[in-house]
Amino acid sequence: MNGFSAAEPIRLAGGLSREFLLHHRCCPVELTADGAVRVAVGPDAALEALDDIAVAYRRAVSPSDVSADELERLIERITTRNERDVQIQSSLYPEDDTTTDVRDLANQPPVVRYVNLLVRDGYDAGASDIHLEAARGGLSARYRIDGVLVPALEPPGELHHAIVSRIKLLAELDIAERRRPQDGRLRVRLEARELDLRVSTVPTVFGESVVLRLLDRGGRPVGLEDLGMPPDILVGVEALSARPHGMLLATGPTGSGKTTTLYACLSKRDRLSEKIVTVEDPIEYQLAGVTQVPVHRQAGVTFSAALRSILRQDPDVLMVGEMRDPETAEIAVQAAMTGHLVLSTLHTNDAISAVARLLDLGVQDYLVASTVEGVIAQRLVRRICPDCASSYTPPAELVAQLVSRPVGRLTLSRGLGCAACRGTGYRGRVGLFELVVMSDDLKDAIARRAGRAELRALAEDNGMLSLRADGWRKVEAGLTTLEEVLRVVQ
Repeated sequence: MNGFSAAEPIRLAGGLSREFLLHHRCCPVELTADGAVRVAVGPDAALEALDDIAVAYRRAVSPSDVSADELERLIERITTRNERDVQIQSSLYPEDDTTTDVRDLANQPPVVRYVNLLVRDGYDAGASDIHLEAARGGLSARYRIDGVLVPALEPPGELHHAIVSRIKLLAELDIAERRRPQDGRLRVRLEARELDLRVSTVPTVFGESVVLRLLDRGGRPVGLEDLGMPPDILVGVEALSARPHGMLLATGPTGSGKTTTLYACLSKRDRLSEKIVTVEDPIEYQLAGVTQVPVHRQAGVTFSAALRSILRQDPDVLMVGEMRDPETAEIAVQAAMTGHLVLSTLHTNDAISAVARLLDLGVQDYLVASTVEGVIAQRLVRRICPDCASSYTPPAELVAQLVSRPVGRLTLSRGLGCAACRGTGYRGRVGLFELVVMSDDLKDAIARRAGRAELRALAEDNGMLSLRADGWRKVEAGLTTLEEVLRVVQ
C-alpha cells in the first residue's frame, strides 16, 4: 500500500466528497505519528487541494505519491467507510452475527443508493439471484425470478465501475484485483428480514461480471404438503422420510428445489427425541432443533470431512447437501448401512438415473440396492398469475408434445401479464415430481446391474409416474401452462 500503514485510518472530513477527491486526484489516508494527515497524491493532482484538506481536518498534511490505480482504490475505501460501517459490519461466517441495515436509502451517495435499491427491489420481486453483467455498452442488471432472468434497475451509466467496486468492498473482496474470479459473502437486513448474499465475480472481456445469490435467513422451510406433490407421491415421501434408516435422494438440476424438499422431510421428524444433523453449502434455512454445519473449504470443512466427524456425534438423521465426490458418497452409504437415515441430493435428469450416478461415484451395486429406499426427481415450473389468468384453447400440436394419448378439444389457462406479475403472466412456482420407491424386484435388478430401460420399466410397473405426467396434471388443474412444462422437462 505504498508505505501506508493504515494503523489509524481516518474518515472523510465534512466538506470533502468523493467528487472532490476524484477531481483533484488526492485522498486523505491516515494520521501520521506526529498527528498530520497523510494524503495520497496521484498523477496530475491539483496540489492546491491540499490546503482545503488541511482546513477540513484542521491538521497539517503530508503528501505521498501513489499510482492512479492505488489512488482510485483509496478513494473508494474512504468514501464508502462511513456507509460500510452502517450497511455492512462483517462477512457472513457462522460465528459472526452482526448484520447490515439497508432500510435508510435517503441522502446516500448514488452508488450506495443504487446498490441498496437493487437488493431491496430484488428481494421485493422474489429474485433468487441478481446479475450485473459487463458488456460493450456498460453494465446491465437482471433478476432471476421464478427461474427466469428479467430486466432489473438499470445502473447509472457513469458509475458502472464504482458499483462493482462497492459490492466487492461490502463482500470484503479485493477491489484492485480484476483479473481473477473472487467469491465472498455479506449479510443485510431488510426491515425484519435478514438476507445472506453470496457474491461471485468473474473477469470478462468488457469488465467484471457479478452475481449475488439471495438467501433469506428469516425464511422457514416449506411443509411437504405445500410443495405441490400429488397425493400419491406425498404419501410415499412421508413414509420414506419416516424410515429409521436407509437413504432418500432428491435429484434434479441446480435450482429445482431439492434442498427445500429435504428440509420438508426433516420437518416431519421428531426433533425433540432425535439427533438431526445437516451439512450444507450454504445453509439455506434455519431449522430449530437441528444441528447445521456449513461447508468451509478454505478451513478444510468439506462435505466428506464434516460427514466423517458428524458420524461421531451420535446422529439419528443426516442430511448431506450434495453427494458430489466418491468419498462423500461412500461415507453417506456407510452411514445408511449402519442405522442412520441419510437424505441427500444428486444432479440427475430423472429418478432412475440416480442409480447410475451412484455407481459412477464408485458405490458398489449391492450397497446401492441395500441402502437406497427412494428417489425423488423434481423440477420447478412457474405458476399462472392468478390476477391475470385467462382461459384459451391450446393448439393440438402443442398438447401432443406433452401428452402421447389423444385428447379432444380442451380449455386451459394462461396469464395475460399484469403489474402483479411484471407482465410475465406467471407468479410463484410449483414443483413437478417423480418418485421411485425401491421395491424388491428393483433392488434385485440394481444388484445385477440391469440397464436403465429395464429399471425404468420396473419402476413404472410399480406405479411411478413421470415428471411429464405430473406436469400434465398441473396443466389440467390450471396451475401452470403447457409451454412452461415443456420448457422444464424436455
